[in-house]
Amino acid sequence: MRFAVLGGGVVGVTTAWYLRAAGHAVTLIDRQPGPALETSYANGAQVSAGHAEPWAQPGLWRKLLRWLPREDAPLLFRLRLDPAQWRWSLLFLAECRSDRFQNNLRQILALGTYSRARLRELRQLTGIAYDELDQGILNIYEDRADYARAVEVTRIVRELGYERRPVSLDEALAHEPALAHRRGWLAGATWTPPDETGDAFRFCQSLAAQCARAGVEMRFDTAVHSLEVGGGRLRAVNLQVPGMGPERLPFDACVVALGSYSARLLQPLGIRIPVYPAKGYSATLAMHAPEYGPRSSVTDETSKIVLTRLGDRMRIAGTAEFNGYGLELNAVRCAALVARGTLLFPGAADYAAATFWTGLRPATPSNRPLIGATRVEGLWLNTGHGTLGWTEACGSAHALSLLVDGRVPALAFDFLTAR
Repeated sequence: MRFAVLGGGVVGVTTAWYLRAAGHAVTLIDRQPGPALETSYANGAQVSAGHAEPWAQPGLWRKLLRWLPREDAPLLFRLRLDPAQWRWSLLFLAECRSDRFQNNLRQILALGTYSRARLRELRQLTGIAYDELDQGILNIYEDRADYARAVEVTRIVRELGYERRPVSLDEALAHEPALAHRRGWLAGATWTPPDETGDAFRFCQSLAAQCARAGVEMRFDTAVHSLEVGGGRLRAVNLQVPGMGPERLPFDACVVALGSYSARLLQPLGIRIPVYPAKGYSATLAMHAPEYGPRSSVTDETSKIVLTRLGDRMRIAGTAEFNGYGLELNAVRCAALVARGTLLFPGAADYAAATFWTGLRPATPSNRPLIGATRVEGLWLNTGHGTLGWTEACGSAHALSLLVDGRVPALAFDFLTAR
């Protein structure tokens, strides 16, 4: 079949790769001049299948109430006159039930584990390099109640077959010795040996080049205007090319992998999906004293940020701001990233020269992405990955390529079916 893949981030590029590998003719379309120039550009750099806890969990509402007045809150809701935001928020609260939390955790872990295996296969097949480190991820906790909950989640993750365990402070500091000065503040830590790190932007750039060599047509600087549907099936994708005007391209099928913008594209077709932008921030810094920085990656559960080594750089990323589609940098939230990095890894990097970035992560209330068919024949979804787009990209794309060909992926995940 002739496929359009809409979106050139990590999910879109991997989707194009696996569809082409399955024998389909593929055109990848993105409004930016190259791949991974929006949400995949400067994320937290973790491939963290073991960090499968969804945001929606029992008792979270108490934290949300405490965080409401804080400009630097880890999870910040700016309530707007936006029906989509209100619908999303109500669905999010419903997912906080204990039974929903455990079901979502199991599915997120299953997809992440599957995706990690596909990424490793792809790396071996292509020889792709992206500042990857296969050295595990350390989660640290400064609140005893948070750590107690993490121990319970860690037990579930381990029972489901993924290696994650609570560790003593001695072991935690053996993994990340530069944190030794914070020992007195730590309530506990967990260690996830199979998790890894890498630069999603470099990965996308390299894989997109390999896609092009494999025959994928690349259409950058091209905005998707609308989808044309007739007789219950996809007919064409309507584009807007700067300086050239509208263009209609017929396709047999297409995959919507436009992240947070997927919902807007689908709404005129009467397809309403629970995807809303969660604005995330990052700071990237040159490390001038690597021995004082992270060896691999640390998830700071107090501030909900990650600190990751990328070659001779350090990436500090995290937080979520539900405030529509604006991409303005919030100076307070940027400063909070640098302040926390300075506190945890003093002297490691040139904190005064940080490069800041913000992107709109496509969040679902359950944190489970939407992968599979829609009620429109030939119209497929691969979106809604939230903060786990890099973690889940290869698995989501590979699974979708199987679904397209009428095969069932070997993982326990609720894929979308035509309805």
